[in-house]
Amino acid sequence: MSLLKVSNMTHSYGDNTLLQGISFDLYEGEKMGLVGLNGSGKSTMLKILTGEIIHETGNISWRPKASIGYLDQYRELDQGLTIREYLQQAFANLYEIEAKYNAINDELALSSNQKQIEQSASYLETLLISGFYELDSHIDRVAAGLGVTQLGMETEVSKLSGGQRAKVILAKLLLERPDVLIMDEPTNFLDKSHIEWLTQFLQDFKGAFIVVSHHFDFLDAITNCVCEIEFQSVTKYKGNMTAYLGSKDMRRQQYIKNYMSQKKWIEKTEDYIIRNKARASTASMARSRQKMLNRVERLAPPKENLRPNFKFKSAPLGSRYVLEANKLVIGYTYPLLPATTFKLEWGAKMAITGFNGVGKTTLVKTLLQEIPALAGNSHFHDKALVGYFQQEYAWGEDTPYSYIANLFPQMTKKEVYAALAQSGIGGKHILQRLTTLSGGEQAKVRICHLSLTKHNMLILDEPTNHLDVTAKNILRKALIEYSGSVIVISHEKSFSDGFVDTTLELA
Repeated sequence: MSLLKVSNMTHSYGDNTLLQGISFDLYEGEKMGLVGLNGSGKSTMLKILTGEIIHETGNISWRPKASIGYLDQYRELDQGLTIREYLQQAFANLYEIEAKYNAINDELALSSNQKQIEQSASYLETLLISGFYELDSHIDRVAAGLGVTQLGMETEVSKLSGGQRAKVILAKLLLERPDVLIMDEPTNFLDKSHIEWLTQFLQDFKGAFIVVSHHFDFLDAITNCVCEIEFQSVTKYKGNMTAYLGSKDMRRQQYIKNYMSQKKWIEKTEDYIIRNKARASTASMARSRQKMLNRVERLAPPKENLRPNFKFKSAPLGSRYVLEANKLVIGYTYPLLPATTFKLEWGAKMAITGFNGVGKTTLVKTLLQEIPALAGNSHFHDKALVGYFQQEYAWGEDTPYSYIANLFPQMTKKEVYAALAQSGIGGKHILQRLTTLSGGEQAKVRICHLSLTKHNMLILDEPTNHLDVTAKNILRKALIEYSGSVIVISHEKSFSDGFVDTTLELA
């Protein structure tokens, strides 16, 4: 019996059909990776499965009483709670039983009642069997595995950054251990060691899960089946990511062959109907073929997804150093790191590494003077032209077209369309609100912005978080070819390896 059954599900955005006739099952013990290019509908699919978005047609049925945990990284957290108190909410039912146990024992201290004694014993047995008195150490183990303890377990959740909040939400979800985990990019804010811990946790997890991730090695290690969204439909493959890639190309070629065969038959049938429907002797046969044609389930055209072609324009500097920091102390009310001193030569490429929360983004924002330094100083060369890709970005009501057109009013409509197409944004997505596009598509629009202006210094804070493998490799190639200086923060070591000259490790 399946945990989840999706039957003939269809969903559109406006007049754009995103998912059509989707059918698949999730069975007990299945560890599913949900893959597809940016904009194919992966995150939308997860939101439909959790009821956050209502699908148009078809049926989605979960096994009755199956518990489902969904990783919503943007969920609002209760104000005033510490991290420990928030994580303890994963066991709210046990804390309620403890409160009842303590209350009934307080009553027993005043008077003896056999019924209350039995109830007290029942409460205690439940607490002991569930491991209630080891909960704090269990919470600490999971929190440590994801790097949450480094934030301070007594820190108020309202004071956390977006990335820190996402880690805490993930920790609570794992502590709850539902029957099914649904996770969208769970590794986005995790360091290498924390990804390794999460990998082991999911390998040992007894339930089922559906995971969207652009981290190939992570998915390859945890999955035993893969569902790919392509051509508006879903194809399910047995095995991990390596096995999926082995059979993907064969299936794709077969689909294209079937589509072309069907297209040829449809054209031939339509031609016959047009030529024969008006002739009395053949009208009956024409109507019969029309009915047959109306019953045919037409395959979606196998369109090629628009590949980005990122290129960054470089401007000369005329100096050896583009950036210097001297005994720089960063932080807010207190220092996050010891005083830092370094120089970056023009044309050099540097990676900033360190565990999440150590201060990588804070350092970048201090260098850019978005946050004041606590001590010391830093400065860019007078002729430095800095392009900045920030990790978190709040969109307004813009579409990709209006966003670029407003930033570059001198560009013609044709030039804006061409620039977006070069960054992998085309078709109806150009005029969709940015807030409705996938994280990968939003990232491509921001990269497009950077590519339209000459810089001699690029600062990129986690640029690959939402990019698919193809876009990620093309971005890496563009940075290798870029002649200016680069500072990159990325939790994917494989992305920065091979093109950075030096690493600034924060600890």
